[in-house]
Order: sequence, then structure tokens, then C-alpha cells
Amino acid sequence: MNNITIATHNGNFHADDVFSIAALKMIFPSFKLIRTRDLALIGKADIVLDVGGEYDPEAGRFDHHQRGGAGERENGIPYSSFGLIWKKYGLEICQDNQDVVNAVDAGLVSNIDAIDCGHVEGVSKGISLSQTISMFNPTWQEESDFDACFDEAVDFAVRVLARFIASANGGISAKVIVAEAIDNALDPRVIVLEKYTPWKRTVHALSKEALYMVFPSQTGEWRIQTVPVEPGSFEDRKSLPKEWAGLSGKALVDVTAIDDAMFCHNGLFIAGAESFASAMKMATMALQED
Repeated sequence: MNNITIATHNGNFHADDVFSIAALKMIFPSFKLIRTRDLALIGKADIVLDVGGEYDPEAGRFDHHQRGGAGERENGIPYSSFGLIWKKYGLEICQDNQDVVNAVDAGLVSNIDAIDCGHVEGVSKGISLSQTISMFNPTWQEESDFDACFDEAVDFAVRVLARFIASANGGISAKVIVAEAIDNALDPRVIVLEKYTPWKRTVHALSKEALYMVFPSQTGEWRIQTVPVEPGSFEDRKSLPKEWAGLSGKALVDVTAIDDAMFCHNGLFIAGAESFASAMKMATMALQED
């Protein structure tokens, strides 16, 4: 479907219409964008979003401002235009991976929808992505070229959306890798990863026994890291030995009797050695510590 016409409202823009256009750019190689409130032009467009007072995905209509809105998710967050576009095209954008679609909706789309619809309970405080997009609008002191500013915001949103999709893909792949590492662990208290992989959510979901993670660093050495009592917590299930705190180089070698021991963080949550064997020795010593 090439050379289609997409319509949205003109003037001041928000994250939902900006990200809707960004999403559509990922599946339509070219289209004509019209920003207008002229009902005659809107009626001729192939896809209409955030304007027009109609939600009919089969007819390409994705507004949510009409009486009664356009529905809501099971968690009560209503759909804005971005959510409606994502509901229709998300699977195609994410190459038929429903898990990625769901992850992007949970992490990005639903938050933008919630803010746009005034459903802000549970939305993080501080400057939001929606506010960031709004700042692309010209201020009262600037020339009011809303269309040019809208294009800049869309370019930014395309990059953000692409990174959210990549991150969701990575997170889902990581879950599989970490789950296999848990299953294959010789000691369920020490989980070994062949390469660094985001692990905290999966470990907390699947293993109550895991105390330490062992994995290679990006520079080729090995790390041992503690498992926190819950994601985001600074309290560990079992800290590294107290006598290692803040030591590095020869001082740590002397205490551990491990020739290639490198460092231990003062917070006792991560330590390093040059070799895998030495990292595992450190894990064994940590397990034996009362």
C-alpha cells in the first residue's frame, strides 16, 4: 500500500499523534501527510488519526475523542490514537512477535495513552516522554511553523520507538537464555551466563535459590554479581564476603589467595577476576561465608 494519504489534526501536537505517525512510517514506505481539521480533506484520507471523531480500524479511522472514547485495556488504561494504531499495526511492525508487541505497549504505548487521556494514576512522575514531545511545539516567542516542528518530533519519535522495539526484542531473547542457564546450573545458587545478558527479572521470576550470577564482562574478564532480594533493591540475597570490600589488585589477591582476582566493590555486590575459573572460586568462597 504505497502513496497513501494520512491525516491528523493541525496546530499543537502531542505524543500520541507524533508516535502514531512514527509507527506508520515503519510499515508504509511513503505516504502523504496532511495536518488539518478540514472534514472534506479528512474524509478523503486513507488513514485518519487523532481527529475525525471516529474509531473504525477497518476503515482506517483511529480517533479517540468521540463520546465514549475508543475502548480501554484490561488494566483500565484507555486507548489514545497511538494505542489504536499500535493495536492495529503493532504485530506487523514487530515482525509477528506478539511478545514484543505486548512489551512495547506496556513500556511505551500505554504510558503515552494514559497521559494523553488523563489517566495518570501509576504513571511515573518527573518529565515524561509525552512532555518531551510537547516541547517540540513552538513557544509563544517563536515562529509558529507547527508542521515543521511536527516533522522534527516524528523523526525523534521514530528513533525512540525503534529503540523500544529493539529493547523489547532483547529482553525477550534474554529471558530464554537466562532460563536455560538456571536449568543448567550445577549449583542452583550460582548461575553462569556465557555472555552478559539482562537477568534480574528472569532470575527473580524463576529462581528463589540463586545468590550469585557469574558472567564475562565486555572487556573479557569475569564478574560475580549478587542477586538482589527484589528487582531494584540495594539489598542482596547474600552479599560477598565483608573482608573483600573495596579491595583491588594485590590487596584482594592476598585476602582471597586467587592470583588473578581484580576487585570487589565496596558495596559487596560485584567483584571481578581475569578468568572464569577464578570467578567461580570467588563464588565458592562467598557461598561458604557465614
